[in-house]
Amino acid sequence: MHIQWYPGHMTKAIRRMEEDVKLVDAIIYVLDSRAYKACFNPSFEKIGANKPRLYVLNKVDTIETSDMDRIVADLKSEGKVVVTTNSTTSRFARDVIVGLTTILQDKIEHFKAKGLRKTLRAMVIGVPNTGKSTLINSLCGSKRTITGNRPGVTRGKQWVSVSEYIDVLDTPGTLWPSFENQEYAKHLAYIGCIKDDVVGKEELCLEFIKDMMASRPDILENRYNISISADSLPIEIYESIAKSRGFILKGGDYDYDRTATAVLDDFRKQRMGKVALE
Repeated sequence: MHIQWYPGHMTKAIRRMEEDVKLVDAIIYVLDSRAYKACFNPSFEKIGANKPRLYVLNKVDTIETSDMDRIVADLKSEGKVVVTTNSTTSRFARDVIVGLTTILQDKIEHFKAKGLRKTLRAMVIGVPNTGKSTLINSLCGSKRTITGNRPGVTRGKQWVSVSEYIDVLDTPGTLWPSFENQEYAKHLAYIGCIKDDVVGKEELCLEFIKDMMASRPDILENRYNISISADSLPIEIYESIAKSRGFILKGGDYDYDRTATAVLDDFRKQRMGKVALE
């Protein structure tokens, strides 16, 4: 399968971000823990390149602690300032504020030395569906942004005060014009950053099954009470899952669509357990 999705509103979003970044002092870059490498958008590299960046490894509840520690160590080895969060709960909010204060410390001290109390601003960026708006809601303690569990919810400019001296700007989730790395593209599709109807749900499910067979066959075996051997084919496992779940159409054909919906939903809602794709 080949994945390509770059709707027109994303082009406009990038242009708006290039303008709005001139107004901010820092960047908050939100990553989904399950596919953190795929969440790095090359289109963001030039946006605020000279601004300090805080990398927020979000949705850490979806992966094992050992994987989280490995990912954090990997990011820090590249010199990145990283905090981990589950943006659906407010208990991580302080860590993000502390991280943001850390990367802005020079500016804070500069204004303090002059006896000034200036509001600092940060822009929140990331690919679709990584939890940017939910993170902001957690930071400010109330639902002041529009959120949703599908890509493409945030469209307009939204400044929100998250502390007495820090405002943040939410931005639309944005991909890049061309996926040179199709493995990363698949990972983004698996975690819901790309709409299922764009890539084809049944084909995406088959690719997911193939990848799980190669890396974590036990996940599928345990979830669907099936057996996977060295010579099993992905389509055979697809059909075994359909049979196990009773997704059979009249006439005895397998209901591939319903099976695909169930498998992808099971992964995204952690019914398969905690799974890091990278």
